[in-house]
Amino acid sequence: MTINRISRLRDCGVFRDFAWPQNLPDFARYNLIYGWNGSGKTTLSRLFQALEAKTPLSVGQAVVRVNSRDLAHTDFGQMGVPVRVFNRDFVLDSVFPTSGDVAPIFIIGKQNVEKQKQVDQLRITRVNAQEAADSARGAKSRADSDLDKFCIDQARVIKDTLRSAGTNPYNNYNKGDFTHRAQTMIVDDDRKARALNDTARDKLLAQLRANPKAKISPLTYRLPSLKSLADAVSELLATTVVSAALQSLKDNAQLSSWVHTGLGLHQARGGDKCLFCDQPMAKKRLAALEAHFSTEYEDLQRKLDEQMGVIQAAIKTGADLVLPKVAELYDELSSEVDAASATLRGERDEAKRVLNALAKALEDKKTQAFEQVKLDVAMPTLNARVVDAFNQVLLKHNTICDEFQTRIDAARKQLEADSVASNFDEFIKLRDALKTADDAVTNAAKELKRLDDEIARLEREIVEHRQPAEELNTDLRNYLGHSELRLEIKANGYTIMRHDAPAVSLSEGETTAIALLYFLKSLQDRRFDLTKGTVILDDPVSSLDANALYSAFGFIRERTQTAAQLIILTHSFAFFRQVRNWFHHLYGSDKRSRRFYMLDHLHRDNVRYAEIRPLDPLLEVYESEYHYLFARIYRTVMRAPQPNLEQNYVLPNLARRLLEAFLAFRHPNLSGDLWQKMRLVQFDDAKKIRVIRFLHTHSHNDAFGEPEHDLSMMSEAHAVLGSV
Repeated sequence: MTINRISRLRDCGVFRDFAWPQNLPDFARYNLIYGWNGSGKTTLSRLFQALEAKTPLSVGQAVVRVNSRDLAHTDFGQMGVPVRVFNRDFVLDSVFPTSGDVAPIFIIGKQNVEKQKQVDQLRITRVNAQEAADSARGAKSRADSDLDKFCIDQARVIKDTLRSAGTNPYNNYNKGDFTHRAQTMIVDDDRKARALNDTARDKLLAQLRANPKAKISPLTYRLPSLKSLADAVSELLATTVVSAALQSLKDNAQLSSWVHTGLGLHQARGGDKCLFCDQPMAKKRLAALEAHFSTEYEDLQRKLDEQMGVIQAAIKTGADLVLPKVAELYDELSSEVDAASATLRGERDEAKRVLNALAKALEDKKTQAFEQVKLDVAMPTLNARVVDAFNQVLLKHNTICDEFQTRIDAARKQLEADSVASNFDEFIKLRDALKTADDAVTNAAKELKRLDDEIARLEREIVEHRQPAEELNTDLRNYLGHSELRLEIKANGYTIMRHDAPAVSLSEGETTAIALLYFLKSLQDRRFDLTKGTVILDDPVSSLDANALYSAFGFIRERTQTAAQLIILTHSFAFFRQVRNWFHHLYGSDKRSRRFYMLDHLHRDNVRYAEIRPLDPLLEVYESEYHYLFARIYRTVMRAPQPNLEQNYVLPNLARRLLEAFLAFRHPNLSGDLWQKMRLVQFDDAKKIRVIRFLHTHSHNDAFGEPEHDLSMMSEAHAVLGSV
């Protein structure tokens, strides 16, 4: 197993929100990361340390890609990544703990060869078991992803179907809601009862899509009583007028009507001349006409007119009837209102036909006042309940208006249950697949624990750590050039001795030497397979002089060259150069398996953050850090426009290190304060004072702290760098 990349680091030290850049190549077998103090090396080494210990990070979040699989820091315990990390924490916890002896390094004793063979066989079995466990976790991950995606997709369908403007719980419907509803359906065992047919589903969807509508007042219209009207008309038709009738008028209805009208006009005006011919009207003729049109005649005509008015009023009432439009009612009542409207209109039209016939009979009777007339109109039986039936539809509509929101809520719940029921079998299938996969993971974990317990039992019986101590003492003599320091074997580890007494007040160089050699020797521990493991070294030569540095590099190169993967982090350019040259002279496939990176940092919103990027070509090509520092400052000075405030924060430290290197070359006989060397340089004194003030104010030797100074002062960086 190898570490491919650090996919993401969030809120981990100076890594605020780091994501592995797309153009940055993945880690290879040999990897070198260069970065000054405070640039994030310790944070990275502690991340790898958490991977080694199989424990999550205590602060922040991380995702590491191992064997092309992204692994969240909370899942480090699930991956058997063989990692060994050397950093300051390792030195303090393992080599120089506050209490107890140095932890032992185990090898195989001759008397335990057979047991070791058993351990080796168990380890092979464990590799297969680990592969099975990894496969089971992968299957579980896929099953979990399949179920998760299914629930998300179904929740989205329900949400899109049932969402609405305003407050609606389905506007935020998610996979958790869908899963809970499905689980409830399992418990209640009501899947079949919740499933809807197409008609019921369409009806509920229509309810759901409906907009609130106004109530409609019931119809007050009533169909006329045709029988009572027909009886009244029949009675009038049978009535005759008894008078001194003029035969000529009696026999000619049209003439009678014309004369009757004219007589009325003469009587109204009271003249003695004919209004038609303007000749004197014979009194005898006038008397005969008045006798013809007697009071009884007039009374009949009046009754006929009155009855005609009743019938015409009934006709008008039917004609004035306006039924509500279908669009005014809820869609679910469309078929009912169409049927009720058609029936009501049919009955009204039939009543109108009869009323018109009755009116015609009355009109004809007016000219036949002296004769009995028989009513010849077919009398249908009208359904008087059609109006009530129509009002029942309106009542349903008004009830829906009153219960609109309640019905909408009920429709949503029914449609949600129907959607869950429709996908119930697939949910059960995916849930069962996840349970099967989860059981497989559990069983695989149990098998791994059984094998680990058995291996641990056998290893306790074959513990032997005398030989590593002797070999480590030999390494110490070769490294230090003397035998003052040695490791003395204890029951549970080693004690560091100086001559014949426990060592105290170790120098920094001695501390580094012991810790590094101990770590390199621990890579031969039988509990760690170097050829399959990843080794991380964080500043392994910190504070060593040149001779010790080269000696340490020799040990590191010899003891780590067979590692499956090597990651070295350093701020020492001298050590960086040694490792870089080593990697440059690799052969064959190893030469293609080298990567160079650097840690850089920027400032945003007054906050410092780090990132990993490809190594600057100047650091990879040139033999001196001076070239890199000079190039950075030169590029900044020559750049237009000037760098922003965030970029300026790194510049004082770069300038200080560049100036120190330059003055050390110009005045090698002087040491100490930077200003003492600058005073000897032939340069504008005012500019020198400005440079030294700026560097003292804004730089922190080789470390980068949080900004503490007036931000406005950083704006002079460009001019100062020009002077440098």
